[in-house]
Amino acid sequence: MALFHSVAATALTFNGVAKLRNSVNRESKHFNAPSLGSSPGRNHRHSRFQGKAVSSKNGTPDSNDSSLVVCFGEMLIDFVPTVSGLSLADAPAFKKAPGGAPANVAVGIARLGGSSAFIGKVGEDEFGYMLADILKENNVNNDGMRFDPGARTALAFVTLRADGEREFMFYRNPSADMLLTESELDLDIITKAKIFHYGSISLITEPCKSSHIAAAKAAKDAGVLLSYDPNLRLPLWPSADSAREGILSIWETADIIKISEEEISFLTKGEDPYDDAVVRKLLHPNLKLLLVTEGPNGCRYYSKDFNGRVHGLKVDVVDTTGAGDAFVAGILSQLAVDISLLQDETRLREALRFANACGALTVMERGAIPALPSKEVVLDALLKIAV
Repeated sequence: MALFHSVAATALTFNGVAKLRNSVNRESKHFNAPSLGSSPGRNHRHSRFQGKAVSSKNGTPDSNDSSLVVCFGEMLIDFVPTVSGLSLADAPAFKKAPGGAPANVAVGIARLGGSSAFIGKVGEDEFGYMLADILKENNVNNDGMRFDPGARTALAFVTLRADGEREFMFYRNPSADMLLTESELDLDIITKAKIFHYGSISLITEPCKSSHIAAAKAAKDAGVLLSYDPNLRLPLWPSADSAREGILSIWETADIIKISEEEISFLTKGEDPYDDAVVRKLLHPNLKLLLVTEGPNGCRYYSKDFNGRVHGLKVDVVDTTGAGDAFVAGILSQLAVDISLLQDETRLREALRFANACGALTVMERGAIPALPSKEVVLDALLKIAV
């Protein structure tokens, strides 16, 4: 399905897009955190979320949907400084924002009008209840979400440098997402998916590592397409070598892989991420599509039959948190509807322009989930591309 009949260029200077997305987003459902201090609300949520999250049947995607994308892994709270360019110690205040790469992708797909579900574990605490509510409010199926009474929901403090890039400090020792067990997996949702998406953070420790491997195997055996974004967070791994080994341990099971320039350098031990010969070392026989994201410069794509580049969109960067996840949501939302895009380079390029726009719009606001755009905002932005 061609999405961009009137789009004739691949680069963009955004004039007025911030106003555009603000006007559209006021009409869409964005992150609205529930109060965390009210004991009646707390007791109400506590009674609703015992072990398994309950998804709303009013607007929440059905797990039988043939275009369902199931996202597996961590969901947490990002604390983002209200002032950019300062260290954690110097930041005067922090804004609370829901995050976690797989959850970001799930919400991103739903915002774009797709069907998604999230599988993971949070603490049986106020932040965990809040995150479950946010998924439901954003029409993400949360039937596969679990709550741990003995571990807290993970937290991440994220510093924003003057250029919008991030540095992380994590609080998860252990956090609930690390404790998801294989017996807690909702295999019914996983095996009914069109695409099963995951990262590498869930591979760091047991029991979540074994749960991750079991979930991916169940999906593969059911004929589900596997999507992998390594999403390297080196401070969470015991060492650089363990991170490299862990990320590559499941590399050859994925059908689609999205990776950044920095991750290519890391996995190849310092080789040039802009060299096609280096990138091709990361291809494997069963891989259908390898995507390399380059921030404002767009992305590269590699398959058995073709490869190329799709230019990015130029915007004013506020916070890069969630940009890669928005990109993944953009491309998976379209592949889930029409997997034949993988064989048609022209249509794949159109889909990647859409995904690039999703990433660009996300960096214009603070936080990940709060900044994810709707389909209407993305399409309107693409129509304003300067030829």
